[in-house]
Amino acid sequence: MIPSSAVVLLSTCLSLGLTNLNLDTEVGNSLTEEEYKMTMGKGYIFFEILEPEDLAYTYKSNPASFAPGWNETMMRIPLVPTDPACGCGYIRNQEDIEGRIALIDRGDCSFVSKVVRAEEAGARGVIITDQDAENDELYISMVDDTTERKVNIPAAFLLGKNGQIIKSVLRKMSVQYALINVPVNISSIPIHKLDQPPWLVW
Repeated sequence: MIPSSAVVLLSTCLSLGLTNLNLDTEVGNSLTEEEYKMTMGKGYIFFEILEPEDLAYTYKSNPASFAPGWNETMMRIPLVPTDPACGCGYIRNQEDIEGRIALIDRGDCSFVSKVVRAEEAGARGVIITDQDAENDELYISMVDDTTERKVNIPAAFLLGKNGQIIKSVLRKMSVQYALINVPVNISSIPIHKLDQPPWLVW
């Protein structure tokens, strides 16, 4: 069950051994009709992965309070993990990030700092994922860090279980990015047709 409100937590950017993550054993229940209706009214942003096929599901994320909204629909845009993963310093794979969506791990610096760095690298948006690969329900509230820096690209928080599985699958397949559509409107999609990640209980 999704908590009634998101919370702000602190985290350090630690290395997680996800190479051998077993997707087959991480199976959850589907959303109930009541949970589905509740989700629609909470301001979440949804995106869908088109490729690789192993990740082709619809994902829910919590938009940042300090960033612009996801007002532009971006179709078949690459979602690219940053190097370094925490995105706090100079982004070494800037050429891969430019014009795309940056996938960044939580920790080591503020959410604002991560988005500012990604914007400097030319990203069109940012998805920040929890480093806790077991986090399958806690949506962190991404708030301003009081440094008064302006952010010009949208950002959102993704559950650690989703984010770390995405990164693990990309590593295993030796591909640099996932192709996504963001945001997607799921309000007109019947619950039985909503393609949820099988390892997650929404």
